[in-house]
Amino acid sequence: MLFADLTLSRRLENAEGQAGAAHAETRRKRQPELNSAWENIDGTVAIYDGPESPITQTFALGLSGPVTPVHLDRVESFFRERGAHVHHEISPMADESLWPLLTKRGYTPIEFTSILYRELTEGAPTEYAGNLEVRPVEARDTETLIRVNQEGWGNVAGIGDFGDLVRTMSSAAGVRSLIAWSEGEPIAAASLNIQGSIALLAGACTIPEARGRGAQRALLEARLHLARALGCDVACMGAQSGSGSQRNAERAGFRIAYTRTKWQLNLP
Repeated sequence: MLFADLTLSRRLENAEGQAGAAHAETRRKRQPELNSAWENIDGTVAIYDGPESPITQTFALGLSGPVTPVHLDRVESFFRERGAHVHHEISPMADESLWPLLTKRGYTPIEFTSILYRELTEGAPTEYAGNLEVRPVEARDTETLIRVNQEGWGNVAGIGDFGDLVRTMSSAAGVRSLIAWSEGEPIAAASLNIQGSIALLAGACTIPEARGRGAQRALLEARLHLARALGCDVACMGAQSGSGSQRNAERAGFRIAYTRTKWQLNLP
């Protein structure tokens, strides 16, 4: 049995950091003028994807051992030099030296996320309810993927060019995108991000008029099946605490590993 401990948290948070780094690399190749960058600062993965991007943040801070003021200075400088506020996604299993540093420097907690996981064991082929079909996104489906995401997510503050974000995220190393179709019409989408032996599940959305048809459950099962086939032993996903997404994950065999907190330090 895989327990929700420090070892697992390190695996999950480092996989998130690797995924963010791959996104920054892809963005830099596609749009060099944006100066996307990432850096591993003694175990903390710092990612810059633009001053307003939700991907501009750190992962794994405090999971490699005690955090010193000098280390935090270096991490903060990565963002300040690029004109961005400082955001950290922090596991509650981070070293206890981190918390007084954050409060002393004026950080504010702004978001809580349930991090869920499940071990991937062999499963039977998946059958979807109704007339649903789930298939991987091919090059010809890119515009369809963008449209489903735009309709499914609606207006999200701070995203900027939504189409460009979807193109970048879907083409980053390790990412597979999938679309659920109902009677020949695309109604939902989601992504699978393979980082080592960890399968990260993210980006799930359904267009408003098609909600309640089981598309997200179908996309979840399809991604778990694909992750097993690709050699992953653990699947991970984040959800707003207490949300419908969290309940859906728990119904599918996921367990809550911990609640992650996003901390923000604004530029002076």
